[in-house]
Amino acid sequence: MMEDNVRIKLSRDEAIVLFEFLSRFQEQESLGIVDQSEKRALWNLQATLEKDLTEPFSANYLDLLEQARARLRDEEGELL
Repeated sequence: MMEDNVRIKLSRDEAIVLFEFLSRFQEQESLGIVDQSEKRALWNLQATLEKDLTEPFSANYLDLLEQARARLRDEEGELL
């Protein structure tokens, strides 16, 4: 049986850069990269997730993605 939780370990530098990136998105609703360090931190995060997830390599990945999105959406399903 597959674990329901995924643990992500970040360096403090990655955490700080990603925190700022996500905070900026919350304030501006924009995900524009303003510094190369943000791109690097996102690549590192993707690589970490790639090691732990099997779903992206499944034949029914798009179905799994839609199911995950449905579980995470607010009831209204609107973009915040």
